[in-house]
Amino acid sequence: MKITIKDVAKEAKVSISTVSRVLSDSSKISQETKEIVFKAIKKLDYKPNAIARSLANKKRNMLGVVLPNEAQDLINSHFFVEAMKGMSLYAQSVNYYITYVFSKNEEDEERHIKELCNSSLVDGICLLRASENDKTIEFLQNKNFPFVIIGRPEISEGLLWVDNDNFKASYTLNERLIKKGIKNIAFFGCRPKWNMSKDRLNGYKMAHEVNGIRINENLIYFGEEFTEKVGYELTEKLLRENPNIEAIFTTDDLLAFGTLKKLKENNIENISVTGFNNIPLAPYQNPPLATIDVHAKELGYMAVKLLIDKLENSSRTNNHYIVQCEFLERSSFK
Repeated sequence: MKITIKDVAKEAKVSISTVSRVLSDSSKISQETKEIVFKAIKKLDYKPNAIARSLANKKRNMLGVVLPNEAQDLINSHFFVEAMKGMSLYAQSVNYYITYVFSKNEEDEERHIKELCNSSLVDGICLLRASENDKTIEFLQNKNFPFVIIGRPEISEGLLWVDNDNFKASYTLNERLIKKGIKNIAFFGCRPKWNMSKDRLNGYKMAHEVNGIRINENLIYFGEEFTEKVGYELTEKLLRENPNIEAIFTTDDLLAFGTLKKLKENNIENISVTGFNNIPLAPYQNPPLATIDVHAKELGYMAVKLLIDKLENSSRTNNHYIVQCEFLERSSFK
């Protein structure tokens, strides 16, 4: 039979409300009474309902995460799966809960975030992207509602955020290609308004400028979504417009998968292809895909840690955390 708070109150010979106040560490309850209640809890092996306690304290210990449309394909959305793992791991370790909501598009995402914020169901929100003129960030700031961003915001002052150094990762990889003697490098990206996309493009451009290579805007391609289909279509267009291309730098592994598929169909084996995110299928491509591991699990873990530290009035002073990237060289890096 499940032990309830009523059983604890009966064993300790106090009221149910007194037990509730003890569990919430109320200063109105004497230390002597607390010891009696905790003795009863231990004797009965009572497991308090964390959600019920949070409601009683007017603190829910609940965080909200609205996942963008790309995350709905959980088989291929490795970044979001790993980020969710990291968020859940830290939240569970400190007795917090996370509610996940999927959105259909950016407008739907904004609507869900506003609903969560106004519902009084969550203590804080984790955003999974940052873009220019971000209305969601502006809304949460105006509401003074606690939130953290996975991604670098345009103006970071006073905001909690976690990200990779996308500029540096892009710059370093493109410079490696250039040092190999490769000059005609195409850039494949999506969502140009996302700060992540802008940082990776700027890294690509800076690597060319520093090494004295003129930036050819005709080699910069943007698609609608980070999918294999888009990568295939961009490659098809690139080969038609720039047949002398030597390397293709993609900002997501799914784009690179489409690129490798198209190159294989055309029996092209001398073009370097690189990706981003280190999807589990990357090593099993033909050829195995060279990619940058962004350590998405750590991004999610640290994002939730920053947010919960703020909610718990931690003495932590820094408002952001940079997760290091790692280049994994494989056969597609020629």
